[in-house]
Parts: sequence; C-alpha cells; structure tokens
Amino acid sequence: MEKALREILLKAVGSQQPEAVQIEIETPKEESFGDLSTPIAMSLSKILKKPPRKIAEDIVNAVQSLELGVTSSELFEKIDIAGPGFINFTFTKAFLCKELKELLEKHDTFLADNIGKGKRVQIEFVSANPTGPLHLGHGRGAALGAALSNLLNEAGYDVEKEFYINDAGRQVKLLGMSVFAKYKQSQGIDYPFPDDGYRGDYIEDLANQFRIQISESEIKDDGVLLKEMTDFAYKKMLAEIKKDLEDFGVLFDTWQSELELYESNAVQQAIDDLKARGYIFEEDGATWFKSTAFGDDKDRVIIKKDGDYTYFTPDIAYHRKKILKGFDEIIDIWGADHHGYVPRMQAVIQALGHPKEHLRVLLVQMVTLLRGGKPVQMSKRAGEFITLREVMDEIGADTTKFLFLTRRSDSHLEVDIEVAKAQSSENPVYYVQYAHARINSIFEKARQEAIGYGQDAKDLIDFSGELFNDEEMRIVKKLLLYPAMFRNAALAHEPHRITFYLQELAGMFHPYYHRHKVISEDMEVTKARLALCEAVRIVLKHGLKMLGVKAPERM
Repeated sequence: MEKALREILLKAVGSQQPEAVQIEIETPKEESFGDLSTPIAMSLSKILKKPPRKIAEDIVNAVQSLELGVTSSELFEKIDIAGPGFINFTFTKAFLCKELKELLEKHDTFLADNIGKGKRVQIEFVSANPTGPLHLGHGRGAALGAALSNLLNEAGYDVEKEFYINDAGRQVKLLGMSVFAKYKQSQGIDYPFPDDGYRGDYIEDLANQFRIQISESEIKDDGVLLKEMTDFAYKKMLAEIKKDLEDFGVLFDTWQSELELYESNAVQQAIDDLKARGYIFEEDGATWFKSTAFGDDKDRVIIKKDGDYTYFTPDIAYHRKKILKGFDEIIDIWGADHHGYVPRMQAVIQALGHPKEHLRVLLVQMVTLLRGGKPVQMSKRAGEFITLREVMDEIGADTTKFLFLTRRSDSHLEVDIEVAKAQSSENPVYYVQYAHARINSIFEKARQEAIGYGQDAKDLIDFSGELFNDEEMRIVKKLLLYPAMFRNAALAHEPHRITFYLQELAGMFHPYYHRHKVISEDMEVTKARLALCEAVRIVLKHGLKMLGVKAPERM
C-alpha cells in the first residue's frame, strides 16, 4: 500500500521533486482522514515558490491523469487536500484486497524490501566484562542487538554480530584478586578482600571450583597462583556468559579479544596510524589523541605518564580493526552510562578518514524488575544485581526478549514478573503469541470439519474481498502497513516498532475473533475469513521471527 503510493507520487511529482526532498508518507491518526497521507506539497513549497495547496492540487491532478494500467478511481476511493496542504488518500476495497492476495502469495518477500542491497554492517553488542553473570541491562542489550541483526539481515544487509571480550584490563585482574582472597580465606587464612572487589556467591563458587581442580599438595608461589586463578575465573565467567546468551537465543558470529589486539600489535599500529595522520601529540609526559579536532570537548590521554595505556587506547585499535574489515556501517550497542564516550569514539572514526556517521551508537537504559508492582531484591548470587539467568528461568527467554523490546532502548524499562507470567491481555507477549496459536486452531478446526476448501495457498487466495465488513477491512489495512513499518524500523534501527505493531495487530484480531464466526455454513464468507486469518498469521510469524521470539502453534 505505502510502496504503491510512493511509486505513484514519484511519477506524479516527476521533475518537480529535487533529490533533497524525501517523499514522506504517514498514517493519519483519524480514520476519516484516509488510509495514507503525505505532506510533500509543503516540502516543495519553498523550492517551487508556490503555495502548498496549489502544489497539492497539481499533484492530485497529475495522479488522476497518470497511466497506471488502471484508472485512478480503481485505485483510490477518494483523494482529499486538508489543512495547509496535506494530501489524504483513501484506497478502494478492490485495490486493498488485491494487495492482500499478493501478501498471501509472496509471504516474506511482500513484507520486507531489500533496502540494504548487500551493504556490510557490523553490530557489536553485550560485550560484558567477563567478571560476573549477565544482568538485566546486558539482557536488554542482547535482545536489541539480536533483533536488530535479524531486522537488517531481512532487509538485505550483510550483518556480522560481534562480542568484544574485555580480557586485558583492570577488571579481570580484580576478578582474580577477589577469587584469590576467597580461596585464601577458605583455607583459614586471614587474607584481606580487595576494597573494590567483586561480591556475591559466585566469587566463592569460583574459588571452590579452582580448589577442586588443583592439587593441594602442589606448592605454588602466590604470584603464580593468582595468575592461574585469574585466568581460570575469567574463562569460567566467559563460558557462563556464552551459555546464558545461547539459552537466550543470541548467537555471535565473532568474538574479539582485547588481549589479542595487544598480542597482534594492533594497538601500536593504531597509534602509529593516527600519529602519521597528525592526531597524536606528547604533553606533560603523556601521549594524547587530538579529539578536539573533531568536536570532542577535550583531548584524550592514550598513554599515561607511567607508560600504561588508558581504557580508550585498545578501543581505538578495536574500531580501527572494524574499519579495516571494510564494513559500510559500524553499530555499537552500549549501556546508557557510556553516552559521554560517543563523541571521542566518533572522533577516532573521523581521524581515520570516515564520517562520524560511519559509527552509530545505540544506548540501552537499565531495567527495573518488579513483582506485583514492588521492586525485586538484589540477587544473592550476583550480590549487586539481578541476573538475566534468574529472569529467564522464571518467565522464559521468549517472554524476556519480547518485554525488553517493548520500549525504545534509551528509555527506562520496568518489567513486572507477575504480569509476565499472566496468561491474559495484560501480558503483551502472551497476547501476541496466543493470536498466532488461535489462528492455528482455527485452521485445525477447518481441516477436521473438511469444509470444502482445498487447504492450500491457491484456495485461500481465491476469495472475494467484497465479503469483508468494515472491521475486517481495518485489519486488512493494518496488515498492508506492515512493509512500511518494517522498512522504517530497519532504517531507524528500532526493532521495538515491530513489537508495538504486533501488539496492535493482536489487539485487533482477538476482539474480531470473539465477534465473528470464522467457520460457518456460508462457504464464501468462510473462505474470505480464512484468507484474512492466514494473512494475520503470516505477519505475526514474520514479526515474531524478527524479534527472535517463537510463534507457537498451540498454547
């Protein structure tokens, strides 16, 4: 529907539309304003130096005189000009049903345009320090990254999913020190725990696991023991993170180690590259990156006076490596507390010869967990937060993912465990999945009753749209808006738009089901309603697949 109108407007506007003017198409808030609307006349007003309403009239006249293979009256029930120059289009029932039949024939190829055309995109997400279990914020980032990857892949992009392992910094050393202290204390030694060490039962678990796997009779220097314990602890935590993500349905194509960047000399090569470009300088005994040249509020230290690298330095090398791999776009998904880090990272991208838009950073706010409206206490195992594993175990991976995607990622999110477990319309994922399962049960009943249709796609497509009532036509229009919503979600990098859409579609289908018998003695009406149900099922399944959520056949 939106695609057809866009093509018609392009023809109607013709040479009057400069490339800088985008054809905006909107869905009017009120049904009386039509099916789709465009403000293009107002966008062209300044360029053409004509009143918007006059431009709108010219566009409407052009649309009505176009040779489209069908007459304008066969496509549009009416075309109105409203307000300062909005053009509102109402499609005919015949055209809408023709589009619905195309959806039933083509399925996913009708729903998703190839807007990426093979462009290479890397999405780096989660990248949690391997120093403890994944918390809810990590889970929300995982849900976003995986859904965005699905969305862009479906839209024709070539996507690589990467996890960056922070295995060379102070945090890993601190993990080792924390486990080492617990190990010593378990031997009855009064050993001090580091002031900023990691808390929680998992530290004691790691100490016990390490003690079991080594020979107590083997005497080792504390320095050697600490090194071995650090290596053991971080690898155990990384394995646990991988298992949690796998059970969450989130898989990565590549795992990039920070340690490997040092060992391969990539860090020094990055510094040398920026120095050759004139963006590295020495001052006060330290080495600096000239990030103010690209709008950052101050220059950044990359090597301190004592010769140690800052946290920023391996990140420079890491992003240079991304660029060298030839991606057309780099997407990083970070916690919202890293928002101040964005300008300096985009400065690096520019210093390496690319526009700052080459790197896009999506920020993820934290999640507050409630039970019956009251905040849930912190996890005993993690010590400081609630783990993703605990929530997954209680409400399931599908429900957790869907709920994490019900709002924009940069908005704070509250998840109520009791609502998530309810089998009612209050639980959004249940409501959507149940719509899909309900349609399956309708078709199962149709097969059992052998009602006389051939039970294949051809029979479903051979229906008369004239049999649809007003409520059914509203559902048809909603289904035909999916491709435009999908396209906009992909371009905006916002998978939550799919979640909103699916809830709205389910909210239309369930009341319809209760008001109308799909299967009746009237075979023609039955066939039309089955066709509508099949179209709803196709769209629900596609949307849920983009979110990484199952479309169950029974519930």
